[in-house]
Amino acid sequence: MGIFRKSKTNTNSLTAAEVSALWLQYSGDSMAICIFKYFLHIVENKEIKPILENALQLSESHITKITEFLTRANFQIPLGFTDNDVNVNAPRLFSDQFLLFYSYIMTIHGITGYSLAFTNCERPDIQNYFSECLVSAKELFQNIVALAKNQPKYISVPSIPSPHGTKFVESPGFISNLIGDKRPLNSSEISTLFFNSTKTGFVSSLSLAFSQVAVREDVRNFLLKNVKLAGKDAESFDALLQQEQLPIPEKWDNEITDSTVSPFSDKLIMFHAGFLVNAALTYYGASLGSSLRSDIIVNYSKVFTHAMEAGVISYNIMVKHGWMEKQPEAD
Repeated sequence: MGIFRKSKTNTNSLTAAEVSALWLQYSGDSMAICIFKYFLHIVENKEIKPILENALQLSESHITKITEFLTRANFQIPLGFTDNDVNVNAPRLFSDQFLLFYSYIMTIHGITGYSLAFTNCERPDIQNYFSECLVSAKELFQNIVALAKNQPKYISVPSIPSPHGTKFVESPGFISNLIGDKRPLNSSEISTLFFNSTKTGFVSSLSLAFSQVAVREDVRNFLLKNVKLAGKDAESFDALLQQEQLPIPEKWDNEITDSTVSPFSDKLIMFHAGFLVNAALTYYGASLGSSLRSDIIVNYSKVFTHAMEAGVISYNIMVKHGWMEKQPEAD
């Protein structure tokens, strides 16, 4: 029979994959609601504000729909994050440009997550739900990019010339040695290096902002360490691009204010940090598989180790303070 078995008689029952997808999205969207409520309280740019309003509306609609799915299947609703985890009256911590950049990065993560959830789910109604999430996130992403292109800090992924005719690899030397001449970066390597520099630079800047406002010392120390590790990793991606005289992404530290009043609870901050670590591990793993230059492979191995280290620390802090909500488990 292979992977195909008789359909479930209870149309409201959920597979482990479906529970996982819905549970994780609920946690992430409840966090997003807190964040975008604060963003809307501080935003001044009239073009960026509708982007944030749309993002908030989508997250709220997701929470409603996921609650319906889980309730009908007799699953407990996650606690996630509530108004207790946000202080919308906190002073401005980010510039308006950073709010748009944040929306750009997190929408990318959302689209990636919805695609994976769609392929892992079996129930047609849940597949349709994640398909709708994809469509709405796609529209949001296109609006963000269209607006971002008019912002002063926007830099496109580097362009490359069209090859003259079809060419094939002539020797295993295509995977170059660490010592000696290196072939130019190919299009896949350029793309992944640029995007990973962008995303990792974002982690560094967001960690810097959070480190200024975190209440607990262990949370603050973790974030400061994350600033250094993520910053170093972003620089390693930039160095590989600059060796080929290619442009590198903008950095965002100067879009953080000097506020020390936290808009968010330490619990939300640590959950967000853990989410970005998991996302980084996913992107680094995929990038490693598409890179064929040995110096790039070694670099991805190093940054992967750094992300793993950050993940372990963040997990331990979450457990220590009782912030790690358990997902449903097997009997």
